[in-house]
Parts: sequence; structure tokens; C-alpha cells
Amino acid sequence: MATDYDEVRSDVKESQDRSLEALQAANAPDARRVVTELDESDVLDEGHTPGGEIVSEELTVQVVPQGEDEFTCYSCFLVRHRSQKARESNGHAYCVECEG
Repeated sequence: MATDYDEVRSDVKESQDRSLEALQAANAPDARRVVTELDESDVLDEGHTPGGEIVSEELTVQVVPQGEDEFTCYSCFLVRHRSQKARESNGHAYCVECEG
């Protein structure tokens, strides 16, 4: 008698059917309810941090131009001191960490 090894065993098929029925019977949220819950939480997030504090400060950052003894690595795009330059090719400088 030939055996079809690709056929799903009866005990496996029954357990798959039971797990599918369990998932369908579970109290899973529908798409509309999830969207509504997300929209409600977005309204609460406006101007608040995760801890609930209200943030109304503006951050001020002073931008310092690149110095004469600095270069921007063409691989990681970080500004480095010239002592960290590993090589330069085609007008692009690379740092020792990227070349390392």
C-alpha cells in the first residue's frame, strides 16, 4: 500500500480546525474599533510627554560651523578631527572608524 506523505494527518487537521475556531470565537477587535482607539490616543498625545507632563518649551540649539581642522566623513557623515582621517579619495574623506 502506497503512503502519501504530503497528506495532512487527521490529528493535525483536527487541531488546526480547533485552533482556527478558537481564534474566530475570541473577542478580537475589528478594524474600526482599533482605528477609533488609535485616534483617541493621538488626541491625548498632543503636547504631552509619556509621563503626562505638558511640554511647551522651544529648544534652542547653537550651530557651530565646521572648523578648519575638521572634516566630514563621507561614510558615516560625522564631523571628525583631522587626526581621525584614514584616507581621502575622489575628494571624499573617510574616518579611521569607517575604514577600520
